[in-house]
Amino acid sequence: MEGGGRPSAAQAVLLAASTAITALLYSIYRQKARVARGLEGARKVRLDGDLRAVLLEAPGRCVPYAVIEGVVRSVKDTLSSQFVENCKGVVQRLTLQEHKMVWNRTTHLWNDYEKIIHQRTSTTPFDLVPAEDGAGVTVRVMKPLDAAELGLETVYEKFHPSVQSFTDVIGHYISGERPKGIQETEQMLKVGTALTGVGELVLDNATIKLQPPKQGMPYYLSSLDFESLLQKQESSVRFWKLLTVVFGFATCAVLFFLLRKQYRHHRERQHLRQMQEEFRQAQERLTGTEGGEALKNACVVCLSSTKSCVFLECGHVCSCHECYQALPTPKKCPICRQGIARVVPLYNS
Repeated sequence: MEGGGRPSAAQAVLLAASTAITALLYSIYRQKARVARGLEGARKVRLDGDLRAVLLEAPGRCVPYAVIEGVVRSVKDTLSSQFVENCKGVVQRLTLQEHKMVWNRTTHLWNDYEKIIHQRTSTTPFDLVPAEDGAGVTVRVMKPLDAAELGLETVYEKFHPSVQSFTDVIGHYISGERPKGIQETEQMLKVGTALTGVGELVLDNATIKLQPPKQGMPYYLSSLDFESLLQKQESSVRFWKLLTVVFGFATCAVLFFLLRKQYRHHRERQHLRQMQEEFRQAQERLTGTEGGEALKNACVVCLSSTKSCVFLECGHVCSCHECYQALPTPKKCPICRQGIARVVPLYNS
């Protein structure tokens, strides 16, 4: 606290930062909770012969947020893996990622640094079909790359370490960057993969389509089953809720500390004003109606009681009996500092 009782700049910044972080975490928690509630309330439909009838009965031939499970099947051509034989898919993602060590001038440590230097994603139209053959019902999956969770499987991964000469090593230490190598990864959504789709299910002419929902809810194409996907979202909600509660308690603790400091400062100022008022009233009593006579007869030690003792052998009349009793041993006159041999009571008439 500063002299005026206001919080210091550091305390104000700490309170503002903790409040802002708590508000941000609470906003993320509410968003995650809304997604989990929407996912839990999504309509579960079966990929069978009754699906078309369900959509015909739905308003606008559309289920705004539906859950459907099926197996991936390519509509026409498939994508072949560049590294694995007989590996066919409908979504292919090739990634080149650079790995290096970077010198941190603040901590004086080498930190790992990763950067994607190239990424290419290819898709081909595909459907979801029932796991059992013969049902004859398919669902066309639209805009798969817009999915918040796309169940790609890593089919190839290789790390190519960088080759460095002694001169390169010296140069890297001077520049503060030490390359480690390039990691090459291929991910695919393979044909025959069991997929859980969550989105808008619509009947467009004769084609049933699964597409991103228009309600702001996330679009899922996950390799997890629906129960596992829901549990994953609920775990995320609990995590963000815990973070919000922890930072909320921290903010309350900082606020309580500042308010307690403010209250203690207020009490101290109130006590000081009370002492000043008592001192002023004592001065007024001494210089009031009795005038200088009251001040003349007041004890020189406490200034409140009347002089009632004569100190011998010096003969000074300067103290009340209570203050005489409180004098340290050996007792000396407060005026002349001569030793007190005996005390004679003084009676004023």
